[in-house]
This record gives sequence, C-alpha cells and structure tokens, in this order.
Amino acid sequence: MYILLAIIAFSALIADHELGHFLVAKACGVKVNEFSLGMGPQLLKRQGKETLYSLRLLPIGGYCAMEGEGEDSDDPRAFTSKAPWQRILILCAGAAMNFLLGFLLLLCVAPQANFSEPIIVQFMEGCPYEGTDGLQVGDRIYSVDGHRTYFTGNVAEYLARSGEDTHRIVLIRDGTRVTLEDFVLTPRTYTLENGSTIQHYGIYFAAREDGLAANLRYSWYESLDLVRLIWHSLGDLVTGAVGVRDLSGVIGIVDMVNQVSVEAETGGEAAFNFVCIFALIAVNLAVMNMLPIPALDGGQVFFLLITWGIETVSRRRVNPKYEGYIHTAGFILLMGLMVMVMFNDVIRILMR
Repeated sequence: MYILLAIIAFSALIADHELGHFLVAKACGVKVNEFSLGMGPQLLKRQGKETLYSLRLLPIGGYCAMEGEGEDSDDPRAFTSKAPWQRILILCAGAAMNFLLGFLLLLCVAPQANFSEPIIVQFMEGCPYEGTDGLQVGDRIYSVDGHRTYFTGNVAEYLARSGEDTHRIVLIRDGTRVTLEDFVLTPRTYTLENGSTIQHYGIYFAAREDGLAANLRYSWYESLDLVRLIWHSLGDLVTGAVGVRDLSGVIGIVDMVNQVSVEAETGGEAAFNFVCIFALIAVNLAVMNMLPIPALDGGQVFFLLITWGIETVSRRRVNPKYEGYIHTAGFILLMGLMVMVMFNDVIRILMR
C-alpha cells in the first residue's frame, strides 16, 4: 500500500511542478502544445482547444511542451517570442510550485511536529555559560557561526558542524542584537537527579507555541531549513564527503518510504512520516531544478540570462537551436545518472 501511495505522491509532485509551468505560460500568453505527466509511451491522451493532455507509462518525469521552446518559431505566441522576464517567470514557476507544496505539506503536520524555537528559558545547575557577558534567560540564539538557527536542533547542529570550541553567537536580547565573539560553547558532563550523567550544553529551550500563526511560522522555517540541508548535502557531494553511490533515486526513495511507514507503531505515525518525507522531496525537487545545469529549469534560466546579455550587446538574436543542443546533451547525461542511481538502489535493496 505504501509503495502505491509513494508512486501516487511522486506523480503528484511531477504534476504540481509541470502545472506551475503550464499556468504561468498560459498567463503570459504562451502556446502550450502538450502537457504530459510521465515519460515514455502514451497511456491516455485528450486534445484540448490547443493543448494535448497526455498520461505516459513511466512516472519519472513530465513536461510542459511550449511552442518555440528549444527551437526557432515564427509563432507570436512562442516561448522565445516573449520578454526575457516572462520566460524566467515561466521557468521558475515549476520550482516555486514544488516549494509551495512542500510548505503546505509541512503545515498539515505542523500541529503534531516537535518544533521548538531556540529561546533560553533555564540553565542546568553549574552551567558556566550563563552571565552578563554570556547567555541569559530570554535570549533567542539567532545564529551560530553565521548560520541562522530556526529551531533548537539547529544550535547543536551548527555547533558540532564547525568542529571548533569557540563560536560566534548572535543573540536577540530584549529586541536588540547582541554578538558574542569567540564564545566557548562545548558539551559538558552534568549529573541528573537520578544520579546518571549526560553530555549537554546545559541550556533548556522554550516549549513550542500552539496556534495557526505559530504553525505557519514553523512550517516556513522548516521549509527554509530543508533548503539549507539540501545545499549542505550538495556541498558534501562536491567535496567528496559523500559519493554518487550514496545517492538515492525513485526506487530507493520508494523503498525508504515503505520501510519507514511499515515500521511506524501507529497509522498516524506512518502518515506523519510519509508526509514529512514527501515535503522534503518537494523542496528538494524545487532546489535541484533551479541548479544551473543543462536540461534543468535553472540551466535554462542561466542560458537565458547569457543569451539576453549577448543579444543586448550585439543587437543580434541568438538561434535557440544551439541552446537546444546543449539541453539535449544535458538531458541524456541526466538520464544516464538516473539509470546509474536506480541500478545502485536495486543492488542496495537486494544486498540488504
């Protein structure tokens, strides 16, 4: 059941993305030749007034085929006939819709989520970080070493990520920003009332707030935090901290969703995990599609800005077929990467 739900959810993400392109293209007066969900052979199709709507066999993609996209066209309603700012809006609309969907999914589960803002309410006995020159009750830890802290978990995350004992801590205290430079903040050993010891920073943070306003704020913060998580993951991939073999594609994600959902103790917990995972995937799709890589929306925006600059300087129109060649080559490489990742997913599942 969860595998089927995951496939349906992936299809919804694709539909959401392509719908963004479609709606903004129509709003800008661009002729859309085909709106397709999925790739490969057609399963269903319906001809609209000017657009062919189709459902294809493989739920791994989709497209909104606009007149003049990647090729020359004399049609005044062609994509290439529109102003550069309109084309940029159309290209960014898919990612924007995915980000919005991720935010809405997080908002749906926000009342059950364990969100907590980094506002100090108490210190453990003997904590050395409390004082007029240090931390105080009521302080909001705004950032750690330049990283914005939306939730209490961000504080420990970025303290540990730096690998140092001294940090630059920015606080919001009584509405004023206070900066602690080279502030020593490391876990220490504390003894609990039952006699056990723990490694802890010795700081207690405020409990989460309830209500619609708080849930909207938490969902927005979590969406931004997911974007940052994805950027850190891309950085780790570039630096070699993780390899291509660590990537997961559709098969790996569906398997993970199935495992997490099946292992949940209750149906409510399974539903919560399911929604959270697909919120992450929705935001991930938004970020990845805006990377300046050929065949992705971000790559098309990148080339659009380049050709816009060339045409402004030279007063000559760049033939869109050359950009089409580049995006076609990029698409082939991306498909090759997807096949490799899927192969790794299958091997990983079989060897488990």
